[in-house]
Amino acid sequence: MVNIQSIGFVADSKLETFIQSKVNKLLKLEDDVIGVEVFLRLEKSTSAGNKLVEIILDLKGADLFAKKQSQSFEESTDMVIEALRRQLVKHKEKLRTK
Repeated sequence: MVNIQSIGFVADSKLETFIQSKVNKLLKLEDDVIGVEVFLRLEKSTSAGNKLVEIILDLKGADLFAKKQSQSFEESTDMVIEALRRQLVKHKEKLRTK
């Protein structure tokens, strides 16, 4: 269900396990998740860091997307998961008001 792709490098199993555990915690908030795509990229060096994480949550009837960049993949993952958590809460509120 969770597909992790590292683009331009090979991610070690510790990083993949870390990402998997963070995504699993997020999935507990929402039952309608069909799939999760995680993309890890090394960007050309910038002041914000060069570790880019993008996550697409495929929900029934909607897709949620977040992308963050920082000094480490773990930090970027934490920021993306938090952004997606906020989006999930808003998405659920929208569904409740319909």
